[in-house]
Amino acid sequence: MKITKYGKDVVLKMLVITILIDLIAFLIPNVIIKIILFSFSILLFGFTLWFFRDPTRKLPSNVTEKTIISPADGKVVLVEEIINKEDNLFPKGEKLKQVSIFLSPLNVHVNCHPVTGIIDYFKYIEGEYLVAFDHKSSERNERTEIGIKTLKGDNILFKQIAGFVARRIVCNLKLGDEVYMGEKFGMIKFGSRVDMLLPLTSKINVKPGDKTKTGETIIGEF
Repeated sequence: MKITKYGKDVVLKMLVITILIDLIAFLIPNVIIKIILFSFSILLFGFTLWFFRDPTRKLPSNVTEKTIISPADGKVVLVEEIINKEDNLFPKGEKLKQVSIFLSPLNVHVNCHPVTGIIDYFKYIEGEYLVAFDHKSSERNERTEIGIKTLKGDNILFKQIAGFVARRIVCNLKLGDEVYMGEKFGMIKFGSRVDMLLPLTSKINVKPGDKTKTGETIIGEF
């Protein structure tokens, strides 16, 4: 199982903690406590490896320059028309379509680019840590906002949003970067949400309740 480079530091820390727990268990004479500690250490390290897994994903064979793929694994919790409340990649007050994906701690948390293009907008915002399935988290939680202008001139803004458990957003991007559909660029650690803001004319192929896979699920098209 491949481990993402964004989580190797955490995996090493958890390995040290696991070894310490096992040493303590080895020194304790009580068999029941020994078994409990050994079991806990195995589960703890096993969950850490599982959380930071980075499976290989392949783009669908039918993608075009107008295709929008999912930047995250998870469950679609919102598909609706909104009024843009900020002056970001899109003008303030413009009508847009929003697709929101909730990531549980069991999902793959590595993110990828939904389209090919240029980073035309980037902003990191400090904020709160509401539960990620609360729709208010889109505007109030810690997040990065990433805007891409595609080769065809279409715009898409998507947000990495920290949740109640998540406390670290990893995003290795800057303005002017050339990015490619399906290319991995970062992750949100331990439960999170990704919002996608699209032009009103975009066709959306998913609905609330649908499951998505990073780099494989087609969200829609421009």
